Amino acid sequence: MALHLLVLVGIGLASTAVLYAAARAVRPAAQVEVMPFLSGAGAREHAVSRYHVRWYAVTMLFLAFDMEMAYMYPWAVVVADLGMSAVIEMFGFLAVLMVAVLYAWREGALRWT
Repeated sequence: MALHLLVLVGIGLASTAVLYAAARAVRPAAQVEVMPFLSGAGAREHAVSRYHVRWYAVTMLFLAFDMEMAYMYPWAVVVADLGMSAVIEMFGFLAVLMVAVLYAWREGALRWT
């Protein structure tokens, strides 16, 4: 068993070394200046400067609801087997999310101006 693992690790290291050697063999000798590519034109501003801070709140709300769906899909598969207790637990979970949305709304996170 240990021999098989040792052979597998050896194959992995050898293939990594071969790939690095091949990359070194085909890369250009001189390093070119690294600039962001914008359809052939140079960038006029920093990449981060284009995004307003209000998008942070929108991103956090999206992630919250995205995680909600990640929990609801498996729940939908087993809710018939688990019965009423699963429904009550999901409504509790949704109530906690609703409290979070109402808090964000009250604090003005959903206001655009």
